[in-house]
Amino acid sequence: MHGSAESIRVLFRSRGLRCTRQREAVYAALAASRSHPTADELLSGVGGDDPELSLATVYNTLDALCECGLARRVPSESGGPCRFDADTSHHAHVVMPDGAVVDVPEDLSRAILSGVPADPLSELCRRLGVKVDRVSVRIHARPSPSP
Repeated sequence: MHGSAESIRVLFRSRGLRCTRQREAVYAALAASRSHPTADELLSGVGGDDPELSLATVYNTLDALCECGLARRVPSESGGPCRFDADTSHHAHVVMPDGAVVDVPEDLSRAILSGVPADPLSELCRRLGVKVDRVSVRIHARPSPSP
């Protein structure tokens, strides 16, 4: 993804996002992660490099990243903390009982998302007076029992 400090700065500028070293560090850690970390997990990962980084700053940064389209919030189903994803492409997630979130492989995500029928979405837009920007799919799963 967008790993170097300069590429992150360019990306932030392109989205009208003010660039700070804390925002750069949080985004770099989020973009490098495949585990859909919580704000606490990001603080633990980044905080060692920047002891002045606070949980409030991490949350504010994540809010700003989500607002400008550089990250997305993956709400918890169990009442636990939200997780975050820097991969903003259209893809599905698998949610495990422990709260872990896993990306569905790209080919399967495409197949699942393309299987959502257009007619009910059009009817939804008509009835509610809304425009659907994207469809988000979360599949709830648990590990298969060992044989």
